[in-house]
Amino acid sequence: MTISLIIPCFNEEKNIPFLLSRCKEAFDKKEIEVILVDNGSSDNTQVVLTKLLPNYPFVKVVRIENNQGYGNGILTGLKASSSEYLAWTHADLQTDPGDLLEGLKMLKEISNPEKLFLKGKRFGRPLTDNIFTIGMSLFESILLKTKMWDINAQPTIFHKSFFNSWKNPPNDFSLDLFAYFMAKECDLNIKRFNVRFDRRLYGKSHWNISFKEKLKFIKRTLSYSFELKKKVQNNA
Repeated sequence: MTISLIIPCFNEEKNIPFLLSRCKEAFDKKEIEVILVDNGSSDNTQVVLTKLLPNYPFVKVVRIENNQGYGNGILTGLKASSSEYLAWTHADLQTDPGDLLEGLKMLKEISNPEKLFLKGKRFGRPLTDNIFTIGMSLFESILLKTKMWDINAQPTIFHKSFFNSWKNPPNDFSLDLFAYFMAKECDLNIKRFNVRFDRRLYGKSHWNISFKEKLKFIKRTLSYSFELKKKVQNNA
């Protein structure tokens, strides 16, 4: 069983050394490939990666010249993988990349892992973020008429055949919603496991910078949610 972990990186020059070190500690000499996607960074992310990469032979870097969204970075990494199973998480270390090992263990314990869709379930988050998650989860569950919870939690893990079935996935943060919802539509066996959510080591979250940025995130998510519902109705 082989698996690729996709990690999009946008202006993460200070986090990259810690991220690579943690990946080596967790994954070295295991059946895991790490694909770091430099998602159009304007800082020294590319320089740091070029300098450090020789020390991490299990890591591959894909460079996107112009940032076209969080989802596009992940999709680019997924396409670059030749592994049987695929996964993604974030570069900021708010969730440990080593959480993938729990998912890998779950894949190996089931008789038909290709039908499994695994996703983390966060704990340890600030109260305001939990309130936002509860609100969005309830909204999506009502709108899409299926239970959706902690949609943006990581890691997300699945068989490559599921990825190959996707049509027109979004290029922004709505990719998490799309993948989760499509797993339900495809009747995959969805399993969640607890992951601790910590503070960022360096930099700021690209959605949590200000109240204005949160509103923009919510607006984009709501817009895509209605678009997704329309697609479902048209295919019914």
